[in-house]
Order: sequence, then C-alpha cells, then structure tokens
Amino acid sequence: MQERRRKFYGWGYEGDEVSTAELREFESAWTRLLGVKEFEATPFPKLEDVRIREPRVKIPAALASICNQDKYDRLYHTYGAGTVDVAKSLRGEFHNPPDVIAYPKSEEDIVDLFDWCGSRNLAVVPYGGGTSVTGGVNPPEHDRYRGTVSLDMKHFDQVLEVDKASQSARIQAGVLGPSLEKQLKPTGLTLRFFLQAWEFSSLGGWIATRAAGHFATAYTQIDDHVQSLRVVTPSGNIESKRFPVSGSGPNPDRMFLGSEGALGIITEAWVRLHQRPRYRAMTSVKFGSYEKAVEATRVLSQSGLNPANARLIEREEAEYTGSSDGTFDILVLGFESADHPVDHWMGRALEICADHGGRWDADSLAGKSAEISDSGANSWRHKFLRGPYLREYAIARGVMRETMETAVTWNRFAALREHVKAETHRAIREVTGRPGSVTCRFTHIYPDGPAPYFTWFAYGDKSRLAEQFMAIKRIGEQAMVDAGGTVTHHHSLGRDHRPWYDKERPELFCTALKAAKQAFDPKQILNPGVLFDPS
Repeated sequence: MQERRRKFYGWGYEGDEVSTAELREFESAWTRLLGVKEFEATPFPKLEDVRIREPRVKIPAALASICNQDKYDRLYHTYGAGTVDVAKSLRGEFHNPPDVIAYPKSEEDIVDLFDWCGSRNLAVVPYGGGTSVTGGVNPPEHDRYRGTVSLDMKHFDQVLEVDKASQSARIQAGVLGPSLEKQLKPTGLTLRFFLQAWEFSSLGGWIATRAAGHFATAYTQIDDHVQSLRVVTPSGNIESKRFPVSGSGPNPDRMFLGSEGALGIITEAWVRLHQRPRYRAMTSVKFGSYEKAVEATRVLSQSGLNPANARLIEREEAEYTGSSDGTFDILVLGFESADHPVDHWMGRALEICADHGGRWDADSLAGKSAEISDSGANSWRHKFLRGPYLREYAIARGVMRETMETAVTWNRFAALREHVKAETHRAIREVTGRPGSVTCRFTHIYPDGPAPYFTWFAYGDKSRLAEQFMAIKRIGEQAMVDAGGTVTHHHSLGRDHRPWYDKERPELFCTALKAAKQAFDPKQILNPGVLFDPS
C-alpha cells in the first residue's frame, strides 16, 4: 500500500484541504481582527513548477539503499512548519535544500552515515516529524560544509517492549504520536503526552526539543517521562541505565534532553506511561476581571489539585474562537483520573474560582465523571487543533499568525504581559502600517509561575511576509526576555531562538557544551548552529 505523502509546503497530507465553510469562518474572524474586508489568495506551489539546485554530493554505492536525491523528498525536508518556512515555500523559495535524504533502518546505518558525512564534511540534520516552528530541521546556511544530509528517522517507529508492572515502555524515537498510542492501546496504558503537533511529531523530536504536552500540571514536560535514552553519536553509542530515580551524579539523559540533535541521534527511549483515564470532567469558568482570574489560577496552581487543564484565555481570544462574546475571560478547567471519580477535585477548584468572582454553567457539569465539556471549551479546543491546518491558507492571504510562549514567576507575570503586548502591538504597526491583534493565555501552570502563550495576528505584504514576520517576532521575543521570561517554554530553540538562548545560558556552561560537542561529534557535523555556531 502506497504511503501518503505530506505536503512539501504546508501542514498535513497531499489532498488535505480546508473546507470552504471553515475558510469563510476564519476569514470573517480575520476581518474582525485586522479590518481587512477582502482576501486575495496566492496559489499553492506545484512540485513541477518549483526549481531546485542540483545536489552538491553523490551518494556512495554502499548507502544507495537508504538514501535518495528525489526532488519531492528534498523539497519536503528543506523546511519545518513555521510561518517563515511556509511563507518562503509559497514564494517558491527553496534555495538551500538538503543534498541527500537518508532513511536509516538500523543504528548501523546511522553509524555508516556518520562515517561518510564526517569524511566528506557534510552536515547532518536529524528529522523526526518535521513540525519545528523555529528552524530546527532547516539545513544550515553556514559555508563550512560541502553539503547537507537530512537524516529522517521514520523507520524507527516501533514500541519495542512494555513493562506493565512498572508502567513504562522502550520505544523507538522516530514513532509519531498516533502510531505510538495505537501500539500502546492493547496494554491499557498511554504516554499521555499530547501536543498541537502530535499527529505529525515524533517521540525523539519531543525529547530532543524538550517539548510540553497539553496537560496543564503534573507530567507536563517530556523530561518528566524519560527514564533512559539510547543515543548514537559519531564517537560511539550511549545507553543510560533505567531507574525510577537515581542520585548518582549528573544524569546523562539530561545532556541530550533539549540538545536538538547537535550531540547525537536519539534512537530509543524508556518512557513512563500512565493508565488510560476513565473519569473526566471539564467546564469553562467565566471571569469579569482578568486580574482576579489570574489570582484564581495562581491559587489553583499551588493547591495540590493538579488539574489536567487550566487554560486561562483572554476575552479577545475567547471571542475569536467562539468561546465568549468578548465580555469575559474564561478558564478552561478540567480533571481526569484512571482510578477515581474527579467530582470532589472539580468541586474544590470551582470553590477557588468562586472566591475570585468566577462563575460557570452548572448544567455543563451534569453527568459527573463522564467525558464531558461545555460548548465554550469545545469551541476553543477545536480552533486550537485546527490552527496548523490553517497556516498556509492564512499566509496565502497575507495573514500572519504567530505564537510566542515563555515561563515566568507569578510576581513578574503582570508586568511581562503588559510589556510584551505593548511592544508586539508597536512592532506590528511599525512593520505593516496596520494595527493587529495580540492576546495571551496560559498553557501550563506551576506553583512558582505560569507559562504565558502570546498569539498575534497581523496583515502583511505577501511578497515580504517572511521578513515582516521575523521583524515583528524579534521585537516580541526581546520583550519577553527583557521582562524576565525565558525565550521558550516548549517551542524549542531551533535556529530562530538562538540569539536569546546565547544570553540566557551562562557563558561557562556554553564552554562546557562545546567540550561535550567535541567529545561526541569531533568533526561538528550534527545539526550545526542550533546550540552554538560551528568553529
């Protein structure tokens, strides 16, 4: 059976289209946000119309069975899924495609690829699901290298072993979210790690970028799930021991969590699993005062209740998604458990909300402990999950939509929110000459601070959209960092966030990282430029 091909310029599979009705709905929302009444769409590129340079290297006979230089494959592996990636794709700009696409089927294949690339001075860019929105899978522009090999891990896609007693599993790193959960389903266990890009992102990608799942508290980061790793480096293989916890010195897994393929290729991981939830309850709580809604959420974060969902959404965003009429902020609140009904947990959380002026529809909680949610929560969730599918349609119409996320302590949040929104609004006006939209929500909450997630919309010049986008993003990101936030809570570094990471990490730690790079990858072929520039 022929494998479905992904779009080389956007999200999803070839043939996947947004319906006319859905597109009209979003165009109407964009009109309200941006004041643009008519949208003229740029046509999507066709494979036969895109020009691409000839490969700069020849595949050796010994690697011919796992490598190709097919035009589609090279186009598909040129970019990730960010706004700049899609904008350049729609302009037909594929100026820096990889020269070779490798599909290793074993660790020995990866070793052979390393040997070849090291001998020919070729950069190797690991590729999982290709959903990076920060330039993490894009071939480096550095002229130090004679060419680039995109190393696609799609054949490493199996759940190899399940330890039901310990609720953990050994899983290959190239497996995508849906396949992972399908393989785990007969065991009654789940990784319980879902994110917006879940459909097309891989376990290895989550680990290499320190991704975060949808759940607001408790086991939010992929770090919380990793027990041990197996990594192939140009200098040899590393396999850490599996323990529930260990106090024996620095943990080797932490070296590779967030390393983005610059130190080695993650091939397997032992990860913690969970029983599948049987009891769920969800509702949305309305607040007339945003400040009181923030305070209620802070108290929730420190209560020990650990809600599965606690997304505080500003009224402007809630109105855009159809979850509010624009007169109140909403807290999408949910609990779930595999062991016990969650009524008491929800009841106590709602008491906290009520103490801060929150109100909710009691009817939405009828039929307790079932998988329920009210219409407001459902509407927001649907728009959120459809976001990636709309990206190329928005960009084709000149609409830029970006999300910038961070984490900050509770005492700094109010000032950060005000500064980031003001600076991003200013940037949109200066860059595009038009007003835009900037909203904030919480994706995760911790006892010591939230993870604010800013969404901005702007209408730009389609011929310069990628450049306008980056100009706005740079100002917004700088505002987050200036106000005391991290450059990213879960969107990874890639190449786009490097300038701020360089300032966020201690310089002496960077020196140590470079020493580790020299030990694992002495010829500096692995994903150059994501952690620091190659020497």
